Amino acid sequence: MKDKQIEKLIKAETARQKSVINLIPSENYVSKDVLTALGSIFDNKYAEGYPTKRYYGGQKYTDELELLCQDRARKAFRLSKDLWHVNVQPHSGSPANLSVYLGLVPLGGKIMGMTLTAGGHLTHGQKVSITGKAWQQVPYGVDPKTEVLDYVALKELAVKEKPALIVAGFTAYPQMVDFKKFREIADACGAFLMVDMSHFAGLVAGGVYNSPFEYADVVTTTTHKTLRGPRSAIVFSRKDKKIGEKNITELLDKAVFPGLQGGPHLGQIAGVAVALKEAATPAFKQYAKQVKKNATALADELTRLGWHVVSGGTNSHLVLVDTWMDGKGIAGKEAEARLEKNGIICNKNTIPAEKRSPFDPSGIRLGSPAETTRGKKEKDFLKIAQKIDKVLRAK
Repeated sequence: MKDKQIEKLIKAETARQKSVINLIPSENYVSKDVLTALGSIFDNKYAEGYPTKRYYGGQKYTDELELLCQDRARKAFRLSKDLWHVNVQPHSGSPANLSVYLGLVPLGGKIMGMTLTAGGHLTHGQKVSITGKAWQQVPYGVDPKTEVLDYVALKELAVKEKPALIVAGFTAYPQMVDFKKFREIADACGAFLMVDMSHFAGLVAGGVYNSPFEYADVVTTTTHKTLRGPRSAIVFSRKDKKIGEKNITELLDKAVFPGLQGGPHLGQIAGVAVALKEAATPAFKQYAKQVKKNATALADELTRLGWHVVSGGTNSHLVLVDTWMDGKGIAGKEAEARLEKNGIICNKNTIPAEKRSPFDPSGIRLGSPAETTRGKKEKDFLKIAQKIDKVLRAK
């Protein structure tokens, strides 16, 4: 590489990644094939518009690429082409979610989304995000005692507030979501049901997490977490859902382009297509199973060692740990820093009923996808839990 400064940084980051235990649940390690596609010649091409409807010439192979990626997305999640439309152009998860609100909810309308402290994402209507400035969030949380979703309370809230759209999904909620109950809640108040499966998409593809597609009107996902692809996003929408005379697929496509973005990042789309093909293999199903087993082993051992694991454990890839424990433990910021000094990478995180600042919250968020990709099994995660315990209890 001619640019030695960048080459030096690449080598340094490569060495760093190899030397640590990565427990950030939103990170993973892609295959060499994904990296090759991501850095391919497709990055040179501008393809504003959609297949067969571009604003530039020279699109024969870009059209083939984008349509192939759409087909692979449907195959990975076992979807009918007659029922599900796929948009693979969103540059990342935030614009993917934003496009759904822009397409389906009038400005100023209500979006019902999970609060940050309960495990929701910024783009589920939080005030610091454009999604909370352009629309009004109807916030929901978890039961303060069980730290899991209370679907009866959610239904009461939805019927009272009548949001235009309900977001089911999370960034820090360890348990499995009941999408059938969310469908019933959405029907009770006349709302669209959007599922943000960014965190657990790979588990859905692997058949070890409830699929949202039977119940959702729209499903969004990033592709770089449990799905093990490049940093990009996808919007799935049902072809039989309409607003007035317009199908929602048309509204959402227009929200992505020209509503929020210009030309798609074709290198990303190529990388996503490779990852989706990998996600449809038997080997990936075994990977997804192991991700859940490893997360369970981590959660159970931390519980045994005396830490408060939020919601009593996990039914996904993610473990949320209350390290503060009402002042008896250690705050999240210090916990993150101590662990990094000892070669374990995680992130500080708020917990349900958070009483501390988001900059120095009460907990940490842990995940199993990246280290499972590296081949670790339950016994390895037991040792990781024991090391975490030793580091956090050190005087």
